[in-house]
Amino acid sequence: MEVKIGVQHVARDLVIETDESAETIEKLVGEALEAGGVLSLTDNKGRKVLVPTATLAFVEIGIHTGQVGFRH
Repeated sequence: MEVKIGVQHVARDLVIETDESAETIEKLVGEALEAGGVLSLTDNKGRKVLVPTATLAFVEIGIHTGQVGFRH
């Protein structure tokens, strides 16, 4: 699953690949926002991404297409 995270005042989005389901990611985002703390996601290689919820601009949850090469 591909997750794109927008952070306020940062030009580039964070993009991670994770084995978590869309439902699990949505639940983690919701819980982090309710608690007003930190969104914590783990990618396919075991690396953790931590983003303070106060700086979240958006979280886009999608399926990785596996496309290679240039896109039109």
